[in-house]
Amino acid sequence: MSRDGRLGVGVIGAGRVGPVIGAALAGAGHAVVGITHGSDDDRVESVLPGAPFLDPPEVVRRAELVVLAVPHDELPGLVAGLAEVGAWQMGQLVVHTDPGYGLEVLVPAAGRGAIPLAIHPAITFTGTSMDLRRLTDAYAAVTAPAAVLPIAQALAVELGCEPVVVDDADRPAYAEGIATATEFSRSIVRQASGLLAAAGVENPRAFLSVIVHSAVDEALADPGEPADSSGP
Repeated sequence: MSRDGRLGVGVIGAGRVGPVIGAALAGAGHAVVGITHGSDDDRVESVLPGAPFLDPPEVVRRAELVVLAVPHDELPGLVAGLAEVGAWQMGQLVVHTDPGYGLEVLVPAAGRGAIPLAIHPAITFTGTSMDLRRLTDAYAAVTAPAAVLPIAQALAVELGCEPVVVDDADRPAYAEGIATATEFSRSIVRQASGLLAAAGVENPRAFLSVIVHSAVDEALADPGEPADSSGP
């Protein structure tokens, strides 16, 4: 870490999450030193202009803070593989963004002296700069060893989020809650859109927009009082 607290940030994972996290940290004054290639490098370049594309070991070699934003099933093998080639460095911060994993998945990195952190911003990422605005209204689930928990919380704040501490043992339940909210919402909107389309309603998703948003807002404001859309 430099004297002013700014970090060299490396991002492994160029899907919807990684570039946005890198851009948010860059906006907080950190320097993005590299990101891995993805399926759409032009989109990554639009979110993180000028960031060099590197392979994962080189990203780790250059970075003081490594952000792992890869699919759930790929994370354990990635962490272990980088440990096998001796990539992790003593004192390096390693943060993953997966809601389901806690710190155990980072044990191979911690065994090489890296500092493990888990930070999950609770938004649905689009992979565009629009997500940077969404982060400022979001919470982030933070899990870290007690000695470095303030660092994880500070990074969440720098992303624009309000940090909420989730114990390591509670990460699976947390992930289930997030999945329930997102997948159930998508499923219900798809089902309702299909029913309205069958009823002859043009552009059913636009038709549903106000009622869905208002129903969700009411449920969040008063979860014990069911909403009524049937009229008086």
